[in-house]
Amino acid sequence: MMNFTTLFDSYYLDKGIALYDSLEKVTKDFHLYIFCFDDRSFELLKARRMEHATILHHSDLERETAKLLELKKERSKAEYCWTCTPVTIEYVLNHYPVENCTYIDSDLYFFSDPQVLFDEIDKAGADIVITEHRFSNSWKDRRYLKRSGKYCVEFNYFNRSENAQKALTWWKEKCFEWCYHLYEPERMGDQKYLEKFPGLFEGVHELQHLGGGTAPWNLTQYELVSAGGSLEGNGGGGNGEVLLKEKKSGKEFPLVFYHFQNIRYLSDHKVNVNSCTHSKALKDAVYLPYLRKIEQVRRELKTKGVDFSVKKSYASNPVIAFVQKNILQYKIRSFSDLYRLEEIRKALR
Repeated sequence: MMNFTTLFDSYYLDKGIALYDSLEKVTKDFHLYIFCFDDRSFELLKARRMEHATILHHSDLERETAKLLELKKERSKAEYCWTCTPVTIEYVLNHYPVENCTYIDSDLYFFSDPQVLFDEIDKAGADIVITEHRFSNSWKDRRYLKRSGKYCVEFNYFNRSENAQKALTWWKEKCFEWCYHLYEPERMGDQKYLEKFPGLFEGVHELQHLGGGTAPWNLTQYELVSAGGSLEGNGGGGNGEVLLKEKKSGKEFPLVFYHFQNIRYLSDHKVNVNSCTHSKALKDAVYLPYLRKIEQVRRELKTKGVDFSVKKSYASNPVIAFVQKNILQYKIRSFSDLYRLEEIRKALR
């Protein structure tokens, strides 16, 4: 059994439901512990039939760790969620009979069975798994590496060993100490702390499978081999395997999950996917199934009174927050990154 945990509020509810549904499409051998960070998301998910999920409320964490309520007052909504990442893993390991728990971001979407990743973890005999951003060696990516760190908080595995618990406690305490959307030499949110793991703890494994950790920041390193049935005009999307190839090695691999970070809606009619690749075929194979799924979920949620703002920010710093809310959504790398939502919606009719 693969045990996952994630967290989100009603603003990310569409993404969280898409994440769960994508897992259910590719495997039945999983359980997802979902921490809801507002009452609305908790109520809606509790009313939804989710056979492979346990729905939890953020107050479950806050009752157990009183320090969180203090930190909540001084951090942005996103920064507070980042602060809670290690706490959610710890909570699941402490309260449920599981041998391990893997944190996954709510804006992931699974295209194939993640069991292949756990087979790699078992073979490595790992206690802890961290996932590289896999930036290239370009000037731009070296800058991203310096700012965001080598590893991404997106797929983070911890088992019940004393060694893993020690690492998890250390990470939690560091996040309590400082967890802001600011770029510092050794800190950025909850993320740069992971760079210390290999030097401080035993049994740390860097995920090797390229299909785990594929994201906008490394997509330009790959090319599309085949899209399977992922481009079919259905509401669910992702029905066929997406096969990619690493350009520098020629190595082919199935896409296991993709991190749909930094998708920004310009309006109710157009979305900027910020893919970082100029290959339209690759964009369509990866992004179209996800956009269709998100539109399907949003259509359902709108009937329940849930709507979504085109503005989003992460930082508690007011200047940074203003830029994120009002400027970054219009930063367009490629015109083929713009998708017309009406065309996406037509596929659902």
